[in-house]
Amino acid sequence: MSKFRIVPDIYEFDTFKEFTENFPIDKEDLLVTQRFIYEPFMKGLNLSCKIIFQEEFGNGEPSDVMVDAILKKTKGMSYKRVIAVGGGTVIDISKLLSLKSFESAEEIFDDPSKIIREKELILIPTTCGTGSEVTRSAIITSVQRKTKVRMAYDAYFADAAVLIPQLISTLPYRFFAYSSIDALIHGVESFLSPNATPYTDIFAMAAIRTIVKSFLVIANEGQEKRKDIEKDVLLASNYAGISFGNAGCGAVHALAFPLSGRYHVAHGESNYQFFCEVLRKYYSKNPEGKIKNLCKCLTEILNCNTDNVIDELSNLLNKIWPVKKLRDFGMRENEIKEFAEEVYNELQSVLATSYIPLAKEELEEIKRNLY
Repeated sequence: MSKFRIVPDIYEFDTFKEFTENFPIDKEDLLVTQRFIYEPFMKGLNLSCKIIFQEEFGNGEPSDVMVDAILKKTKGMSYKRVIAVGGGTVIDISKLLSLKSFESAEEIFDDPSKIIREKELILIPTTCGTGSEVTRSAIITSVQRKTKVRMAYDAYFADAAVLIPQLISTLPYRFFAYSSIDALIHGVESFLSPNATPYTDIFAMAAIRTIVKSFLVIANEGQEKRKDIEKDVLLASNYAGISFGNAGCGAVHALAFPLSGRYHVAHGESNYQFFCEVLRKYYSKNPEGKIKNLCKCLTEILNCNTDNVIDELSNLLNKIWPVKKLRDFGMRENEIKEFAEEVYNELQSVLATSYIPLAKEELEEIKRNLY
């Protein structure tokens, strides 16, 4: 039985310039990034590689429309290595660009046999949430299907994952908040997963402790203290990615997929919507299972009673960024049941790694409580 796996080599550099000194970039490389990252950190280095600016092909979460437009742009382009410098959108698109040539995103949605790795892949995150730099997953929104398509294949593992804390400073605070909360969710869901092992627990718990303690710094001392904890949170995001890449996530992610896919809500924000309510449901159904260990850890960090620790966690997260109601995204009340059925019927592979099984009616109840 496989217990644990880390595939990419992991590196850390203080600056992007230091990265290029260790990974020389040349005309055989394709750099995928965004202008607001390129201008301050890369432009002055006079890089000789080919460059794709992701935002020229669409904004927001990675979609099949965005992927197809970039495929058209890169058709016939010769490159041996893909270097992604960006958030989850840039990283997940770059995973697809490292594959053997295909015509459209829809083509690989329907025929996974075409997901064949052809080019070297280096992933450099500029957010502190996705953990995608160390996972075998790529998540692309299908505009036609009005949902997200999660693909998990070894071909999406990077050759190298590179952490550069300097790049996190480009994030607007809102996205820093959502992405770091997302990393916390990765840590919690993988810790509670039935597929968790003692190895994933080490990484998950390190991520949880680091992120919650960092949030306390911001909550108590203000948003300007973010600069003091960015490096810690980036590393914690990486830990959480390693953990959920092995143990999986659960009901939080499953519930978030339709909201994100249909209403174009950022991945981290959509997960945040469901996080604490799912924890409450888990705790009400099985308080003596592994969630007891999670609550004990959070109780110690938050200096509160176990009986109200999830409420205290929710209060802390709301100080980092206030959570919304589902109706605030445009979701209609008559969609609650529809969304719950979609999650239950189509996302069993994600629900399978939930702390405990949840019935369709319980998924609907969670959504209704948050509406």
